[in-house]
Parts: sequence; C-alpha cells; structure tokens
Amino acid sequence: MPMINSFGVIGGDERMRYLAASIAADGYPVCAYGFENSGPIRGVAETSLPDLVKRSAVILLPLPATRDGETLLAPFAAEPIRLNDDFAAQFCNRTVYGGMIQKLTASSAVWKEIEPEDYYRREELAVGNAIATAEGAVAAAVREYPGTINGASCLVTGLGRIGKNLTLLLHAMGAHVFVAARKKSDLMFARALGAEPLTYREITRRFDIIFNTVPARVIGAPVLAQQDADTLILELASAPGGIDRESAARLQVRVVEALSLPGRVAPKTAAEYIKEAVYNMLEE
Repeated sequence: MPMINSFGVIGGDERMRYLAASIAADGYPVCAYGFENSGPIRGVAETSLPDLVKRSAVILLPLPATRDGETLLAPFAAEPIRLNDDFAAQFCNRTVYGGMIQKLTASSAVWKEIEPEDYYRREELAVGNAIATAEGAVAAAVREYPGTINGASCLVTGLGRIGKNLTLLLHAMGAHVFVAARKKSDLMFARALGAEPLTYREITRRFDIIFNTVPARVIGAPVLAQQDADTLILELASAPGGIDRESAARLQVRVVEALSLPGRVAPKTAAEYIKEAVYNMLEE
C-alpha cells in the first residue's frame, strides 16, 4: 500500500505542475502523469498512470477536472486521458480531490463509490483566487487601456471577493473608483474602501474602464450608450457574464474577456492556494 501522505497529480495546466513541485518540496512523495509534453517537474516522479495509482494515497485532479466531460483536462499529455468506467475504477480505495468535478462525476457511475471531493468549493481557495483575479484584471487593464490607471475613472460592478480586492487595488493606484452594487451593506462597504457607491440605476455616466464581476447581466444598452470607443470593459464573470454583448458591438464599445485569470497570470500562486485547500481537507 502507498504511504498515507503520498500524492499523485494527474493532468492539468501550469498550476498542477507547480502544485506537484510544491508538495514535493514539502517532503512528500509525489508522482505525476499527463505532463509528457512539458519539462521535468522538480522532485516529482513522472510515471505511468497504473504506477501512479499504486504509489499514491491521495489523487489530485485538475481545475477544472474536465471541460467536455469526455477527457481529463491535460494539455501537456501525450494523448487524451479518457473519462470512463475503467479510468474511474482505478481510484477505488484512494482519496481523490479535483476542481469543478460535476462533469467528471457524471462521466461514470463508479465515481459514486469513490466520492471525490471538490477543492474548488473551499472558501480559502475562493478568497485566494479572488486576490489573483483582481491582480490579473489590473494587469489586463494596464495592457489594454491606452492611459494610466492613476487618474482613470473606473467602475467595478459587484462587491464580492473579487470586487473588494479590485476596489482596493484600483484605489491604491490612484484611480477614481466607483462601485455598483445592489445591497445597501455593499454600498456602505464600497464607501469604506474609498470608492463612490452607486446603485445600478445610478450608472449614468461615462467611465474609462469598467470591470464586471457579476455573472448576470448588469451592463445593458442604457449603460453602454453612455460609453464611447475609448472605454474599456473587462469581463471577469463566468457565463453568461454581465455585459450585453450585442449592444456593446452595436455601440462599438470594446469588451475584453478576462476569464480564468489565476491559472493564466499567477499559476504558481494559484497552485499554493490549491495546496492549502487540499492540506486543510486532509486534516478535517
């Protein structure tokens, strides 16, 4: 039997490479599979899938575990890793963690016996990802906007984890920050963060940059009509997003998608957030 604290990392993007290396740096035995088309991972034994399962007590799957429900997310793998009963059956008597695992568990009834856990649902991971997302959003704004953040009028829609972090960063950079939210408590919180609070009905002016964090339409034609070709809108929310894309195109307002930022702009830090969540789950 494998050691209790031995880990197997299967597939994933740069985050999972960093995750495997970080766990190995903590002194745990780590095996990896599905990284054949990337460079070696420091301290990690890259091996076959059967050997990995044999040597690992804890199996770590990617975030998301799958996009299409048919193959594991494994962009560095030499060949697709198919999701089926045979794949799932290998992990009986193992502790399995993955991210956004709904489609994974739907791929085989065997997963009901294994009962994998979803580290993406952990609050500590959500908070960490919000920090990385906010920094990535600011980086995207610096890259895409022809002016400086300092002195720019910026609207942040929504004051959840990402909205709060964004507001703090933009305010610290000297932007004139407005926050649109529905809850009165959020409007008060926005004021405490140094921003000017607005209800959605009060969005009646032009902004240099708009950051949307709300996954429901809050930026419609009336708001878009107040903007111009120099306004930059960054869509940070998952589908369906918060922006009326048809109206934006018709009014020639530029919308830039900035999705899945932690894995794209800060994979090393994002890996540390995943590791912390996994360690906490193992301790509970």
